[in-house]
Amino acid sequence: MTVTNTFSNSVNNFLSQKVSIAPLIMFRIIFGALLLFGTLRFVSKGWVEQLYILPKYHFGYLGFEWVQKLPGNWMYLPFIVMIVTALMVIVGYFYRIAITSFFLCFTYVELIDKSYYLNHYYFVSLMCFILIWLPAHRHFSLDVKRKNVTEQHNVPNWTIRIIQFQLGVVYFFAGIAKLNSDWLMEGQPLGIWLQAHHNIPLVGPLLQEKWMAIAFSWAGCLYDLFIVFFLLMARSRKFAYLFVVFFHLVTWYLFPIGVFPWVMIFSTLIFFSTNFHEIALDRLQRLFRKDNSLNAATSKSAPFPSARWVNVTIALYIIFQLAVPFRYLLYPGNLYWNEEGFRFSWRVMLMHKEGHAVFYLKDKKTGRESEINNAKFLTRTQEDQMATQPDMILQYVQFLKAYHHGKVLHYGNEKFTIKDPEIHAEIYVSLNNRLSQKFVDKRHDLTTFAYDLKHRKWLEPFNE
Repeated sequence: MTVTNTFSNSVNNFLSQKVSIAPLIMFRIIFGALLLFGTLRFVSKGWVEQLYILPKYHFGYLGFEWVQKLPGNWMYLPFIVMIVTALMVIVGYFYRIAITSFFLCFTYVELIDKSYYLNHYYFVSLMCFILIWLPAHRHFSLDVKRKNVTEQHNVPNWTIRIIQFQLGVVYFFAGIAKLNSDWLMEGQPLGIWLQAHHNIPLVGPLLQEKWMAIAFSWAGCLYDLFIVFFLLMARSRKFAYLFVVFFHLVTWYLFPIGVFPWVMIFSTLIFFSTNFHEIALDRLQRLFRKDNSLNAATSKSAPFPSARWVNVTIALYIIFQLAVPFRYLLYPGNLYWNEEGFRFSWRVMLMHKEGHAVFYLKDKKTGRESEINNAKFLTRTQEDQMATQPDMILQYVQFLKAYHHGKVLHYGNEKFTIKDPEIHAEIYVSLNNRLSQKFVDKRHDLTTFAYDLKHRKWLEPFNE
């Protein structure tokens, strides 16, 4: 009992220890700027219309199918809100309302269609959720200037450590996920993607070699597994951060992964010392002719929830973050084939799947069968994603069944109404440069299978 109490007291003292608010303020400004840049980029590339307005059907997440897109150009509204609230986060104006609004709008957009799921979108939602509860507006903000909140110069240690923890989860679990034979022994899927860069001067031909793909794979694995530990140690932090910048610049140049490298490069600054952030904040404040008062004798601390509730909440959040990536262990078979427990587990760039899916509509009464034109209902991106992801296949089947139920079909001069349609599919998939093999057999009436979290026995087994 004494050991338990000692450990509990040590954890409590560590989390509640007062530290400078400077790292939190700098993170608010930097992350807010990243949110603004990412949203403006998304809108400027025409993706709102391409991904959300034009498609006729969207693949919602299980349990969130009720989340639907806004009609027509109203779909631009959440993005306008995100642009405005990102600016408000940067300057700390009605901060709590701003970051909460951004979180709700961003997460709403992402829940509309999982065809566009990316790990860094999930990361942004989590980080915004965390920031809702942090006092990131209690210094160098318009909220303080307006006297809407009490200025604060010190914060509990956990307000900084929870951000570091979330970044650490992304890196470390990405590293654990790379501990597989495809990545380490075959250099896949990097070997596939590096082939596209044969025209780079000097190094282009080298990128075509298998040993180079394997070297890249091992470097990525080691980087993800250990970079956080080097960032946490003061003696190695500067050199580790140089590796962070180099690693993400290389991945940004070679692979189409959007703003994720920039998010990680700038967010990782949270690992730097308090002194580093105080100097950076001091210089930033001088640009606005505002004196840095972090070391003032009148330093104040705003009230926080009791340590007990803070510790319990943090513990629950940590358990959730550590458990979710391992939920795939509840399912048999190859994770990358079945994709059961794949999302939300920080498996970054670990899989390249190509699929060809043909769906058939069959009338039970007459036995007549016709091939379905997927392009009539899905965009190219949606069709490509659906063809390799079992849960999306079932969602599409449910949509097709509802769409064709009661439809009048014509066969020459004859017409009849489909009252109870069957949907069959013949799907072939290639995983990480292997030969294409059967994924779904046509013998199954896919309308008989439930869309749930249970193991999907109707998939063909993976043949290594």
